[in-house]
Amino acid sequence: MSIALCYYDLGFYEDAENSYREAIKSNPKPMHINTEITHVDFMKIGIAGGTGGMGEGFALRWCQKHDVIVGSRDAQKAREAAENYMRTANQTYSNITGSISGNDNISFAKDIDVLILSIPYEFIDDTCGKLSGKLRDDCIVVSPIVPMARTEAGFVYIPLEEEDKEQAAEMVADKLPPRSRVVSAFHTISESKLKNLQQSLDADTFICGDDQNVIAKLTGLINEIAGLRPVYLGPLALTYQAEILTPMCLNAAKRNKMKNPGVKLV
Repeated sequence: MSIALCYYDLGFYEDAENSYREAIKSNPKPMHINTEITHVDFMKIGIAGGTGGMGEGFALRWCQKHDVIVGSRDAQKAREAAENYMRTANQTYSNITGSISGNDNISFAKDIDVLILSIPYEFIDDTCGKLSGKLRDDCIVVSPIVPMARTEAGFVYIPLEEEDKEQAAEMVADKLPPRSRVVSAFHTISESKLKNLQQSLDADTFICGDDQNVIAKLTGLINEIAGLRPVYLGPLALTYQAEILTPMCLNAAKRNKMKNPGVKLV
């Protein structure tokens, strides 16, 4: 058997490597993250694009201990979704100390501790542009966004196909500085499992970020989701390694008739 290793779109890898080198210069010592953090203080969590399936899952999982604000371009739609989510939560949990409310994607910005960008790749410029300057300086920004398109061959990672396209988290960091508050995570978790409060996810999620304190807080939130294990991958410059797993999982699921695929390191 002969194996050929083919490298295409070399420019993408060169850009990623340059970003990684810059990250190493600012953080020369590799970070060792405690991924077993199980407690985080009460937080206000805003979910831009929170009326979608992932937003619903995050709201239902975190409302037990935190105030979650579901965001949408349409504030009324967000409020209606929040009422439905809260009804589900009350029917499921015996004790809720948090809440779920709704607002438009921009109005909640000044009040939140964590922002989850549950939006499509093509909406990054518009949504982040409107949020710029409105978030508190200490607000953590989380990108689960994947630059992905569907072609005849299958799902593809856009930055590999188009030289002028960036990794999603890098775009977010450019739009919502400082870079240190931006982390990427949640790229490969099942929306269906996340929304099903009776089900454990039994999966890993890869985290990329440059600030140890920011990563620690996100790790605590991840550990509140049953069966989801946080795995620190490296600085934000390596986020493409996590983002690119999503089209891979979808292609494998479609061709092998797998339901709700995820990733777990064993």
